[in-house]
Amino acid sequence: MCRGSVSERFMKCGQKECRCQHDPQARHGPYFSLTRSEQGKTRSRYLSAEQAALARQHVEAGHEFRKQVERYWQACEQWGDIQLEASQAASQDAAKKRASKRRSGSKSSPRSKRS
Repeated sequence: MCRGSVSERFMKCGQKECRCQHDPQARHGPYFSLTRSEQGKTRSRYLSAEQAALARQHVEAGHEFRKQVERYWQACEQWGDIQLEASQAASQDAAKKRASKRRSGSKSSPRSKRS
């Protein structure tokens, strides 16, 4: 698995007399590259055609992995929400029970029974 994207390009060379300068169909290539972001910077590397085919498989596997991880996160968040709601309902029930008025009369203070 890997992150990034694989691209295929046809490019102009630096020679003034080359056909690629005037004819888009005569450009050089294809050149393959793997591009990804690492620590906020874009990194690219050229690949052979065989490497590009393999890199595409790795990138696709990485995309599938990310989808699975996202589904897992969503399931965990739903589970967490259910637990929070249950906890809140239990707290409200407990608060209602504590808020009820006492039905018994006042208690006498404890005194020693010495006479």
